[in-house]
Amino acid sequence: MSTRETILKELKIKGKARADELSEPLNLTAMAVRQHLYQLQEEGAVECISVASGRGRPAKYWRLTEKSNVYFQDAHRDLSLDLISGIRDVLGGDALLQLLDHRSTKQEKTYKEAMAEADDLSEKLVALAKARSSEGYMADVTTEDGDLLFIENHCPICEAAKSCSGICSQELQLFQKLFEDEAFVERSEHIVAGARRCAYKVSKKN
Repeated sequence: MSTRETILKELKIKGKARADELSEPLNLTAMAVRQHLYQLQEEGAVECISVASGRGRPAKYWRLTEKSNVYFQDAHRDLSLDLISGIRDVLGGDALLQLLDHRSTKQEKTYKEAMAEADDLSEKLVALAKARSSEGYMADVTTEDGDLLFIENHCPICEAAKSCSGICSQELQLFQKLFEDEAFVERSEHIVAGARRCAYKVSKKN
C-alpha cells in the first residue's frame, strides 16, 4: 500500500487527524506527510480544518471530502445502478424486493458460517467485521457507553443504496436477525443519511 493510500485509509477510519498522527504508522516526518496531504488537497480529496484546543492556537486537522470516494472500492457503481433501474422498470418493485430478499438470505448463510467458531457476541461481531471488510466495508468493532459498536467506515455500494432504500433496510434487518437471540441491534449512524460512517449499536439482551 502506497503512502497516499495509507493516508486515505487512516483518514477514512479516524474521521479526522493531524499530520503528526498520520506520520506515526508511516514512519515519516509530519512535514513529509503534509506534502502528500497538500497534493491530495489540490486534487480535492482532503481538506484542512481548525479545531479549538484549549487556550492555544487551534489545531489543524485533515479529513476526507466527498471527492475522496473515487479512491475507494465502489463495487461497480454504474452497473449496479443500471441493474436496479432495469429491474424496477421491467419487472417492477416487487421483483426488486424479491431479489433483495434472496441476497439477504445468501448473506445470512455466509455470515453465519463466518461466525460459526466464535464463542461470544464480541467474537461474533469481530468475525462479521472481517467478513464485511473482505467485501470492502472497512468494518471494525469497538465499545461505546458499555455497548458494542459495529462500525463500517466505507460503503462499497453507497450509490446503489441511495438509488434503492431497500438495500439499507435489508442490511439492518439482516444484522438484527443474526443476533436476535442475544442482542438488540440499532443503526446509530448512516452514510446514506450524510454520516461519515455506518454504525450499529449492539446491546446484549438480559
